[in-house]
Amino acid sequence: MKCKYCKSLNAIKKGKRNGIQRYRCHCCKKYFQQGYKYSAYENSTNSMITNLLKEGCGIRSISRILKISKNTVLSRMLKISKQIKTPYFNKLGCKFEVDELWSFIGNKESVTWITYAIERQTKMVIDFIVGRKTSENIKPLINKLLLLDPQRIYTDRLNIYPSIIPRAIHKRFQYCTNKIERHNLTLRTHIKRLSRKTICFSRNKIYLEAHLRIYFWG
Repeated sequence: MKCKYCKSLNAIKKGKRNGIQRYRCHCCKKYFQQGYKYSAYENSTNSMITNLLKEGCGIRSISRILKISKNTVLSRMLKISKQIKTPYFNKLGCKFEVDELWSFIGNKESVTWITYAIERQTKMVIDFIVGRKTSENIKPLINKLLLLDPQRIYTDRLNIYPSIIPRAIHKRFQYCTNKIERHNLTLRTHIKRLSRKTICFSRNKIYLEAHLRIYFWG
């Protein structure tokens, strides 16, 4: 039998597991079997997880649909998100909108905030942060926008923004964040853990960040 790891022809039969023949290679000493029934080994699993995460399915729903463990879904989600790089945006003189929306981490008593920025014309998400609405947390996001020499930065009336955005380019009035507010509704529709009236919430901050990275740029 040809070994699936070292490709040598020194593999021999070595017992069965769940009625399936196993083999052991004399060269690399590894065990293997000719085929695997567990769906997580399918080549399409990662792309299916990505698509289902974008279509409003929760972790347990994906687990039931793909017939794999929920812990496997979570670990694959983290693996997929680590392979996604934040897109490089280098267009100068654009208009940006910044807004926040709340979610939960750990339980329904623990509220966290997602602050993110979009380019007004293309609606491209420039970057996001997950954490409290403090100047220290939001300032790195604003600094990234300032490097792009923005024509305008539109925000709501959160009292933190005037202290970190130059007055000449900062605008905040009733309808200036319409596009990003509409984007918030789309996020809550497409991401189960962000839906307002649901029992779903993020177990940990890293899972929320991974899900957002996959949705924004995956």
